[in-house]
Amino acid sequence: MTTCDFCGRQEPDEAATLTWTTSVENGRRRVFCDVCSRANLRAMEGKLDSEFW
Repeated sequence: MTTCDFCGRQEPDEAATLTWTTSVENGRRRVFCDVCSRANLRAMEGKLDSEFW
């Protein structure tokens, strides 16, 4: 089961998580669902850590 590190959404189906975003912040792997990824796309492209979204 994959969990969004921003909103906490859980997805048991691995195929459904193909649209999710993965990043590395301070050496830690973070995963964000497609909804959070779309809502925070500019911050992600600007390489801001998720704590600043």
